[in-house]
Amino acid sequence: MKKTVFTACVALTFSVLAPTQTQAQPPSQPSQRGAAAGGNGGRAALTPDQIAVQRRAQQEQLANDWANLARYRDANRNLPQDSDSQPRVVFMGDSITELWDRDSGKFFASKGYIGRGIGGQTTPQMLIRFQHDVVALQPKVVVINAGTNDIAGNTGPSTLGMIEDNLKSMTQIAAANGIHVVLASVTPAYDYPWKRGLEPAEKVVALNSWMQDYCAKAGCIDADYFTAMSDEKHGMKEGLSRDGIHPTPAGYAIMAPIAERAIARALGK
Repeated sequence: MKKTVFTACVALTFSVLAPTQTQAQPPSQPSQRGAAAGGNGGRAALTPDQIAVQRRAQQEQLANDWANLARYRDANRNLPQDSDSQPRVVFMGDSITELWDRDSGKFFASKGYIGRGIGGQTTPQMLIRFQHDVVALQPKVVVINAGTNDIAGNTGPSTLGMIEDNLKSMTQIAAANGIHVVLASVTPAYDYPWKRGLEPAEKVVALNSWMQDYCAKAGCIDADYFTAMSDEKHGMKEGLSRDGIHPTPAGYAIMAPIAERAIARALGK
């Protein structure tokens, strides 16, 4: 796949895939819960021609590199030398991770963290690229935030058990390579704007409960974003998300200290 094709795709959308592995069309009101799947952040809705280009680009990328191993290949090669004074930390995830830097003043860069999020990805895709985008970078800690797109069915139907198995596998791979694991809770999701009616809220609650139990048994660290961000319906609190799924800067401001405390615990500080 040509790099320019994928770059065009990312420029048009945040790459949140529909169950058919194509992008759902974002509606024009991203400020309401259940607005654009990619979170337009106030920009105009995509035109039909832009959506068609985006879908073709995504289908080509999926056919040639399903897990998108090429996305961070050059960045991985060009990472600076690790420093003892600043242990390397990698954030593995989907669009919520991918957009974190852009929406919160370069949080990762300011802390020396490495973001390896790809919009729309599910846990099986992350598991495929885990060696490439995490283990090969030799971090001291990996923060994994994944599972919401599995619940949405972005790469096909997925049970909670399947998601749990993939999270276990990533945790076990990391541990086998001397990497401390932080499992971050799935952020609240009352409904998916690109596939309505799935009623994901209670599935998110159940998956997060499993993560806490698993971390207690496996020795990984749990980072609970969900509790601080959830309303009474287990959706995002008002003002913390642009579309019911993707955090606003205010949402990321809540997540950041939770992540930092979990990283410190993982490092034994």
